[in-house]
Amino acid sequence: MKKILYYLMFLILLCTSCNNMLDIDSTRVVSEENMWEKIEDTRAKLMGVYAMTKSALVDRNAFWLYGEVRSGEYAIPSRMDLRSISANELNANDPTLEALRNWRRWYAVINEANIFLERAHEVLEKDERYTQNNLNVDMAQARFLRAFAYFNMTRIWGDVPLITSSSEGSFTSKKREEKEKLMAWIELELQQAADHLPVRYSVNEPEQLGNYYNEATSRWDGTLATKIAAYAIMAHLAAWQENYPDVASYTAYVMDNYTRANINYVATSSLVSPSGFFFDKHSSQMFAFPSIWGHVEANFTGQVEELTLAAPVVNKSIPDMYYTKETISSVFNEPKDERFSIDTLGNPVTENYFRNFNGRYPILSKIKCIQGGNTDPSFRIFSSALVFSRLEDMVLLRAEALAVLGDRNGAVEMLDRIRENRGLALYSEANNGDLVDAIFKERRRELMAEGHRWYDLVRYHKIKNNDPDFVQLIREGGIYWPIAESLLRQNVLLEQNNYWQ
Repeated sequence: MKKILYYLMFLILLCTSCNNMLDIDSTRVVSEENMWEKIEDTRAKLMGVYAMTKSALVDRNAFWLYGEVRSGEYAIPSRMDLRSISANELNANDPTLEALRNWRRWYAVINEANIFLERAHEVLEKDERYTQNNLNVDMAQARFLRAFAYFNMTRIWGDVPLITSSSEGSFTSKKREEKEKLMAWIELELQQAADHLPVRYSVNEPEQLGNYYNEATSRWDGTLATKIAAYAIMAHLAAWQENYPDVASYTAYVMDNYTRANINYVATSSLVSPSGFFFDKHSSQMFAFPSIWGHVEANFTGQVEELTLAAPVVNKSIPDMYYTKETISSVFNEPKDERFSIDTLGNPVTENYFRNFNGRYPILSKIKCIQGGNTDPSFRIFSSALVFSRLEDMVLLRAEALAVLGDRNGAVEMLDRIRENRGLALYSEANNGDLVDAIFKERRRELMAEGHRWYDLVRYHKIKNNDPDFVQLIREGGIYWPIAESLLRQNVLLEQNNYWQ
């Protein structure tokens, strides 16, 4: 019991003080001695890998700075670090950018996953309550999270060192692996993980029998990696590789099986509610990292609300980033859009995504989980889930794949599922322009502030190949981040990304 309490205290500190945690130079954050004896140990250690993954994503709001701010589409009133990212000045001398250039927080995740994969079997030998089925599911989750870490790193830096053993916990003398080999390895890892992951936990799936760790399905929905989540990540990985036949295949699996996982399309009212889709946890969060108010997981930092919200939604005079009135009008330019629309006089008809449209700073208020899902603006502590993928993301990614592969009817059918759900008329080329353009525009509207925009832009320009500056950025490797100077000094075998030399 003492060991479990110690580890739970560690997890609380990890989740609430991730900035300090990730500043510690350590590859093994707790002693491994006597930590692999009981079923309680495997649960605690596995939850630790999840907690570290979440910390790597939200530390300094990294997930949104990489995926949203870098698009260059937000106006930045005052923060110089955000301005540098938006302008692609990623070598700027700034503590936030230096932290974002450093991949160490991801290798902390990888090392903990490696330790789990190497040691979990010991509990099988010592505790009869821990079954082979339990071990298989746990190992699959650790493998998934390790692959997810590498997936994030290869999208951010391209080539990175591949470390698959905890004995290699110090990666200071390891060369970078080519991104093509990395992505092939990631795909294989995710496929192997998917073989042992259930579609849903504690519903007696063949891959996971009975109640997982004696908890009902309501405990696990929206918190753990599933077979559906593995296919969602594989679909994104294939899209990043421009392998659209595989995108079509992986998204087809999601479309055929999402109802088994109790995943549904999100109503607009839930999407934008303080106590709706982004609040707490539930099965329609296909792959997410919740901040559960009831578990004291809300934060002042590490949530997208910290960057986007200001008066009149919260007690803050100026948002860190916002869309200009002109940008909003160009993106939400169709009538009856439930997310946001304006009349012929330029006044809002629906304000679900934005508040204060005609003020100096339009406020992107789509995600606004304040405290326990209420609307009190006086105390800025946020509790939204970081949702990496949801059904609408998969539908639009499938539409993208089918459009590229020449299945126009299939692509339009997928696009129209989202358009109809948001109150829009069916797609027509006469009204909505080129099909690929319309799909990416719909992704921009639907997934706004969810961390996808930069990666969508890269894929769009690879498909269209009609923007010379962006195409050159892709060819020269400028879509990747520079490597932190501290890492280069630490490891003489590393070389800076060519674009940033």
